[in-house]
Amino acid sequence: MKVVVVGAGVAGAASAIALRRAGAEVTVIEAYEDPAGEVGSYLSLASNGLRALDALGCAESVAGRGFEVPRQRMWGASGRLLGDVPRGRRSGDPRNSVTLMRGHLVEELRAAALRAGAEIVTGRRFEPEGVLVESVSAGTASAGTASAGGAPAGKAPRKGSPAGGPLTEALFEEADLVVGADGIWSAVRRALDPAAPVPRYGGLYGISGVSEGVPRSAATEPGTFNMTFGRNGAFVHIVRPDGTIWWSAQVADAREPSDIGLERLAELYRSERVPLEIMRATTGLHRLVLHHVLAEVPLWQDGRTVLVGDAAHPVGAGQGASMAIEDAVVLGRALREEIRTGREGRAGRGAEDRGSGSRDGARAGIVAAALARYDRERRARLTKMARAASANRDAKTAGPVGRRMNELVMPLVLRYFYERATGWLYAEDLSRALD
Repeated sequence: MKVVVVGAGVAGAASAIALRRAGAEVTVIEAYEDPAGEVGSYLSLASNGLRALDALGCAESVAGRGFEVPRQRMWGASGRLLGDVPRGRRSGDPRNSVTLMRGHLVEELRAAALRAGAEIVTGRRFEPEGVLVESVSAGTASAGTASAGGAPAGKAPRKGSPAGGPLTEALFEEADLVVGADGIWSAVRRALDPAAPVPRYGGLYGISGVSEGVPRSAATEPGTFNMTFGRNGAFVHIVRPDGTIWWSAQVADAREPSDIGLERLAELYRSERVPLEIMRATTGLHRLVLHHVLAEVPLWQDGRTVLVGDAAHPVGAGQGASMAIEDAVVLGRALREEIRTGREGRAGRGAEDRGSGSRDGARAGIVAAALARYDRERRARLTKMARAASANRDAKTAGPVGRRMNELVMPLVLRYFYERATGWLYAEDLSRALD
């Protein structure tokens, strides 16, 4: 069974591993050159995401690229501590949340996909017409090729063939399954459903950075995720074991900013003592990122093409990567189970359907059943997650009255209701899903 995965980020690389474990021949196409390097800022993996990584066999290597963050503290704009709760896990769960650079997570997943026998072809971008083009430079592209053949385990990612080679429609025509793992601006989603919703600016933008030399305090203890609900947005910071601070300012602004410097950012947080102190110690700054939201995507799959990760459901709320990895594992499990069921059915029917046409039809039926199963198993969980993400964004963009209400209510919510409200999220255990 041949599978083409579009996108070799978190969702795509994880899907490649899971689908190889299901027995498929997997080719991944990726617009950007490998390795991922420092693409993007840092992210956190919650206990549910780490257990999904167990199923892929790479939780240990991923955790080794980051550091554990057991606790989460919420702070008001005045510096008042609003609550202290477990970070990305239930109380008593020994599996602590892990924070690492996004690029390092992608590197580990791509390496694991190659070891599993997937082929990764870089420098190729999928277009809605269903062809691949060679990425030449920003904003330009030309025709190119990519192989549909499987690669031996451990083979390094390769660049697509130069422009002018055979057309690449064949790569998709020969595929039994196409997986769209190409993010919130997914071209696969547009091809699957031209009427699908499109992302829109969500009234929030983010700038992240690295700071050093900040004095130790209750708000700068290593191993703690801190979120300050400031007057102009939220400010998140995490202290690495070596004392370096990774931070992200998430500013509420109804208008899309074109750019913003550290000086202007410090002005926005001039009344929040700890965030301002951290920003003044900045040694490295990442580019501005606009936060986009996407209305519920009604069509995730059509029996042959399926969406995973942000292409289907950008959730944020510290769960984007974890949910993408869960998607991959559930998709791999669904395909494996349907392949198994299909084999048992063919064995029972004997030799009557041994022709190539029957085999092609059988594969199509297996894929369609697997995608329907994936849709059923993921839809309710992701719908609930989307509601939680929306509430999280609302808290970050609250005006003066809403912010004051948050400071009054949040201590009670965190103390008495937090674990009950998040237990469903962290209880998910896919660690044995691909055994």
